[in-house]
Amino acid sequence: MASSSSNTYNSPCAACKFLRRKCMPGCIFAPYFPPEEPHKFANVHKIFGASNVTKLLNELLPHQREDAVNSLAYEAEARVRDPVYGCVGAISYLQRQVHRLQKELDAANADLVHYGLSTSTPSNVVDLVFQPQPLPQQPQQVNPVYRLPGASRGTGGSCGTFLPWNNGHNQQGGNM
Repeated sequence: MASSSSNTYNSPCAACKFLRRKCMPGCIFAPYFPPEEPHKFANVHKIFGASNVTKLLNELLPHQREDAVNSLAYEAEARVRDPVYGCVGAISYLQRQVHRLQKELDAANADLVHYGLSTSTPSNVVDLVFQPQPLPQQPQQVNPVYRLPGASRGTGGSCGTFLPWNNGHNQQGGNM
């Protein structure tokens, strides 16, 4: 769990602080929304609403709640960044990237087979494998889904997770 003892120092969890209510010892939000991560609950509340999240967490078994909160936080972050596509946009982006890389790998394997068949000695094939040829430079295509107005390429997700649009950096600008 993220922080089950967040009420030890009378510090309300991020949810209770955001909702401006007293954080009780049995607060369902406290283990998953520590006071150090107010942005996490703010995004979840903005997208799903506190009441809906409370109902969802109460319906789940305790060992399932952390995964559910992490999923909600990821989806909320994605929805804040991309209100139209959310996580689906990120998944689509990654699927296109995998497909493109698979094509490149298939082409490289075909070249290796072609060069291997054109020469009769096996040592030449080994030499080709260990002496890679430079790939032709192709202009990179920019996916317009992730170019939101006011968003710069170096800023990242506030949940500390990798998202295609945050280029591996968190919001404070450091590497994860």
